[in-house]
Amino acid sequence: MNEEMSDRIAIRDLVENWAIWRDAGDWERFRTVWHDDGHMMATWFQGPADEFIRVSREGWDKGVSILQFLGGCSIELAGNRAIAQTKMTISQRGDVDGVRCDVVCTGRFYDFLEKRAGKWGVVLRQPIYEKDRLDPVDPSTAPKLDSKLLESFPEGYRHLAYIQTKIGYKVKQDMPGLKGAAVEALYARGRAWIEGGERHDPGQRASVQRS
Repeated sequence: MNEEMSDRIAIRDLVENWAIWRDAGDWERFRTVWHDDGHMMATWFQGPADEFIRVSREGWDKGVSILQFLGGCSIELAGNRAIAQTKMTISQRGDVDGVRCDVVCTGRFYDFLEKRAGKWGVVLRQPIYEKDRLDPVDPSTAPKLDSKLLESFPEGYRHLAYIQTKIGYKVKQDMPGLKGAAVEALYARGRAWIEGGERHDPGQRASVQRS
């Protein structure tokens, strides 16, 4: 097996382990997919990986249910750096005005990765939110949504933002979607990363969001 193929397998393994270990609450192994300076960007959290693990664990203990499901993965390699885009869905269950609901958001994980001392790790994970929907768990009931609040969120994740707001999270309003300036800026940062530019550090301008 040549080095490029080995790297691609390692990266795909890392991406899959991220989802499996987080959703299983395997926090010790989940930490190993990140480099020490890794950052996570999400609708409900923006900050260092260690802090993300802490608040994810707190949410897990409180019964917050956020799960990931992965699809195809496209990897762009450049020496010890890579960008991986992985099709995914984010599924969250929670109460919306007293009605238990599921929200499913479809998009991509856009990962800035680096190989250090022979080991690949996540430097930055930035999801791209493409579209979502909300369904009551019991189809005979349905919440009456606040249309003004719902429409205040970006189209790609407005139902996800709605349910997260209802359970107490502060949601970031300018995350990348399928089209637009935010996702084009993300692609530009990805190209710069592959070309050896400075690491994009969201911690320099994004405060950590906690539950």
